[in-house]
Amino acid sequence: MLPWQTRDWKNFVDRLPELPHALLLQAAPGTGEIAFGRHMANALLCEQPQADRQPCGVCLACQWLAHGNHPDFRSVCPEALADTPPAAEAETAGDKKAKTPSKEIRIEQIRELLDFANLGSHRQGRRVVLLYPAEALNPHAANALLKTLEEPPADVVFILVTTQIDRLLPTILSRCQRIVLTRPDPVAASAWLATEGALDAAASAALLAEAGGAPLHALLLAQQDERAWRDWLLTQLASGPKCDALDCAEQLHKGSLPGVLDTVQRWCFDLLAARMTQHPRFYPARAAALAACGRQTDDVRLLGFLREIGGQRAVQNHPLNTRVLLESLFLQYRRLFDPA
Repeated sequence: MLPWQTRDWKNFVDRLPELPHALLLQAAPGTGEIAFGRHMANALLCEQPQADRQPCGVCLACQWLAHGNHPDFRSVCPEALADTPPAAEAETAGDKKAKTPSKEIRIEQIRELLDFANLGSHRQGRRVVLLYPAEALNPHAANALLKTLEEPPADVVFILVTTQIDRLLPTILSRCQRIVLTRPDPVAASAWLATEGALDAAASAALLAEAGGAPLHALLLAQQDERAWRDWLLTQLASGPKCDALDCAEQLHKGSLPGVLDTVQRWCFDLLAARMTQHPRFYPARAAALAACGRQTDDVRLLGFLREIGGQRAVQNHPLNTRVLLESLFLQYRRLFDPA
């Protein structure tokens, strides 16, 4: 477990005497929510749990889980998030080009899961399903899963993990017992990040602020390749009306669209904060640039642009044309500073 998850573990252990058939872990992204769900699954399958119900790590069940081949455990996630994505099929018999891994949980995956749930246990105990992120269920998959949650097989525990609970069907929510995971304590998160990323205290605090307090996202931001393009983008955004929209689209369209939208959105939130409170949340080290940009726009235009970004984030995994989308986005950003 991560240092800030002790209270969440106690909450889970308290539920074990009357364990429901479905648990829903709700958390902020990048806080270790998937690792916590996997740790819960390990504890439910461990054959020699410790006194605090932590998995022992040495029994046969724990060894199987560690190697990814426990017969009573299934992990369901989009192909794009899988540790070992399934081999992509060729488009045609003579086409060697691989298909792009899906970013949704598809109905075929749920059908395979239902076959597993309706089989008997290999170890005469529980069977456990970890499904993440639950908001990635497409409508057909969500409806198929709902039927199983309404009439759950005996001795099967579903652990669903979500960071966007508003995107789940209300009927799925009603069939699960919810556990809201604690947001990381800033002190513990910063200390963990400094150790894991080999960072000093100042760098750790800055990255944690940029990641919105999410330590695992902050650790990703510390990687050199990730840091390079984000710093370049922040420099462009800091130039305000001189932001080169076409160059931004050219440099960024082959990268992570969600990452670009996330950075622009947080920058604009900080522009509002700079105008209203003079205390930016995500980029305090760029307070001077934020203040300068903030003086050249107004709240109405900023809020309208943030609504536009929110609309783009709703379809960020299925853009029709990423380059055109980014060109339009950065041209709109420049217009924030238009004196007219």
